Amino acid sequence: MPCDTKLKPNQTITQRKLEITEVVDRIQKGLVNRSIRMQLSKDGAVAFVGIADADKNNVTDACIYRRIMATGGALAKAKLAAAQALLGKPVVTNGAHSHDGGKTWHDNHKR
Repeated sequence: MPCDTKLKPNQTITQRKLEITEVVDRIQKGLVNRSIRMQLSKDGAVAFVGIADADKNNVTDACIYRRIMATGGALAKAKLAAAQALLGKPVVTNGAHSHDGGKTWHDNHKR
């Protein structure tokens, strides 16, 4: 996944994968205990509210969502599915995204 390749100086891919796992686990626990919730833009872009961007350790909301849906616990997946149903739109994990927990949304950065 793209999140795996955002390495810090002198960081190995194994160390990065561990960081990502820790972030995803933290978000899953927050979803289950309701301290974190999923928010969607009008276009279906995902953001997690209730955790600071710094605590995400440069793991994108889209990557977190994909990881939970691919390998996460059943209860966390159910929470995401329920939120998606409540919001009435599908989740889109490419394109628009947020850097402030869903307060504002924008398209991919131009390179």
